[in-house]
Amino acid sequence: MSNGFSILVIDDESQIRKLLEITLEANGYKLLFAVNAKEGITMAASHQPDLILLDLGLPDEDGQVVLKQLRDWFKNPIIILSVKSTEEEIVKALDSGANDYLTKPFRTQELLARIRTALRGNFNQSQEPVITFGAITVDFVSRVIKVKEEVLKLTATEYNLFTLLLKNDGRVLTHQYILKEIWGNAYAEQTQYLRVFVAQLRKKMEEDPNRPKYILTESGVGYRFNSG
Repeated sequence: MSNGFSILVIDDESQIRKLLEITLEANGYKLLFAVNAKEGITMAASHQPDLILLDLGLPDEDGQVVLKQLRDWFKNPIIILSVKSTEEEIVKALDSGANDYLTKPFRTQELLARIRTALRGNFNQSQEPVITFGAITVDFVSRVIKVKEEVLKLTATEYNLFTLLLKNDGRVLTHQYILKEIWGNAYAEQTQYLRVFVAQLRKKMEEDPNRPKYILTESGVGYRFNSG
């Protein structure tokens, strides 16, 4: 049974395409396939899929370039699937607009979870001014956040950091991206500064700050918000 979501796979590896076809169709996704960058961009424009799975090692163009081209107009989630696993490649892709990054070989259940999270986050971006998840309620109009009906006392910076993460629910945000968005370009390398504020937020909103449920660490890369 279809779940209503369409996914475009841009990957030239036939074995990967077959694996994704079996796995994703079994979970109700409608699939489209492209074997190179030119075909992928054309299909993305004509079909407007709900999500794209993009390989970086395409035969006719660097996947990083394709990602930037897609992000000029494509607003739905893009997840990178690549054998390239260096921190530099991952950060570059995330900063260029990828929602997530999985290295090959990947576990199919993890991929499915990342897809669900990316699609949920994309849906949350169009939610009402007041949203609720778990024990947390966020009122964007009054700028009030409650945990179990108790109002959190947040500084302006903490609130801005929290809402930036929440509005990108499920998406990995790099340290540099968050620092530039909240504090400006001059703070782009102050990762320790960011860790202090994340720790403060976790103490105020997480049931167990040492085992966070909402603000998750992507080691060496950044943070991901998980609304559950």
